[in-house]
Amino acid sequence: MTEHVDVLIIGAGVSGIGAAHRLRTQFPDRTFLMLEAQEARGGTWWTHQYPGARSDSDLFTYGYRHKPWRGKSIAAGGAIMEYLDEVIDEDGFADRIRYHHRVTALSWSSGENRWTADVERTDTGERLQVTATFLWMCQGYYNHDDPYTPEWPGTERFEGTIVHTQAFPADLDYEGKKVLVIGSGATAATVVPAMARSASHVTMLQRSPSYWFPSPTTHELAAMLEPLDLPDEWTHEILRRQYITQYDWLASASRDTPAEAHEFLMETIKPLLPEGTDVERHFTPSYRPWQQRIVIVPDGDFFESMRDGTVSVVTDTISEFTEKGVQISSGEVLEADVIVTATGFNLAVLGDIPFTVDGEAVDFSQRVTWRGLMISGVPNMAYAFGYFRHSWTLRVDLVNDVVERIFGRMAERGASVVEPQLRPGDEDMPLLPWVAEDNFNAGYVMRGRDKMFRQGDRDPWTHMHEHDHERAVLPEADLDDGLTYR
Repeated sequence: MTEHVDVLIIGAGVSGIGAAHRLRTQFPDRTFLMLEAQEARGGTWWTHQYPGARSDSDLFTYGYRHKPWRGKSIAAGGAIMEYLDEVIDEDGFADRIRYHHRVTALSWSSGENRWTADVERTDTGERLQVTATFLWMCQGYYNHDDPYTPEWPGTERFEGTIVHTQAFPADLDYEGKKVLVIGSGATAATVVPAMARSASHVTMLQRSPSYWFPSPTTHELAAMLEPLDLPDEWTHEILRRQYITQYDWLASASRDTPAEAHEFLMETIKPLLPEGTDVERHFTPSYRPWQQRIVIVPDGDFFESMRDGTVSVVTDTISEFTEKGVQISSGEVLEADVIVTATGFNLAVLGDIPFTVDGEAVDFSQRVTWRGLMISGVPNMAYAFGYFRHSWTLRVDLVNDVVERIFGRMAERGASVVEPQLRPGDEDMPLLPWVAEDNFNAGYVMRGRDKMFRQGDRDPWTHMHEHDHERAVLPEADLDDGLTYR
């Protein structure tokens, strides 16, 4: 049987749940379904099961605009899942979510003005179809099934256990054992101090340093506001604005005065490091601040573990794996019982789902984004994409605002289809990468950049702006500029 809905949402993470909230509250007469390949809601927060999994953004901005966050600024994955559950329960759309539903193909028919989703039930193997008038892609940009692991010689020789953080077994026993974590990003910074609580010692092996920032789990402003017994909505809005202001400054300083931002970040962590730490070697990056993600360290727990001797940092490259551990280029062998590869992930362009429009395959690497939320030549489809330098959800809320306005414009015009199309004079516009290397050059971005959609050199075909720009521009975006209705 084929089921038809007005709007089909792909993904039941923070983006998909936010989209469903908008539909339920602003368009209650529209039918919708949310298809999720995993066995539960949460997206990243469901798949990240490694020790200590937590946000690396504050929850006052990572949480939705409409839903006050009541906990600490930095929260564990379980608390974030509870927050998402509250949204689902309050809006009453739990019955609109179908788990174990993996979309294998999406096709648009102009004759019928509808999308058809081919779906496989991951729990039963059953195949079915869902059709929809509008498609809302909220699947994120991770390939959850295929995390990134470099090819190292000799891994088969290692006599211990090797696990990737994206596939961390719940029953892994590392108590009293030597653990080696390969990587230096947000995941490594999270898993290292968490595992150090029961391991005999944890070594973090990094090829090159990252920028770090010790952020309190409870903002000092929150502590000041607590005795005032303010309504949750007030506290949420005050702290939300405070965090936005802080991250606006850091993002703009990193862009405009990188030396000043570098000095600020370095001077912030130096007092927290053990005496004698080689700061230049282990904690001074080769790139400017925010050209890759800044590692957030709640209450400086990583540095505390370094000071108490349960964690050490080694900066070097891997020559090969041995029976007892990893030999690095210096010749030293880092012995371990358990090796954790916190080496990141691979990008997935719109879930790596094959798209066709009227029977023709869509090559997204040759298509252009419309303001970072629609794709040229792809009708009735919006996608959610958040920020790298601010909380993901800050942009998701702005994207949802624009989609809401587009639905309104379609209703005003009596249109059933909206499609981004290049304007006269745009056809020869250069196709630029979706993100410039001098803007953001994290490994996963560079590895997958060629398969992602493109951007142009002019509005509205651009992407990767900062929040301080988009919060003014997106609400005023001209819905007739680059969009056609029929």
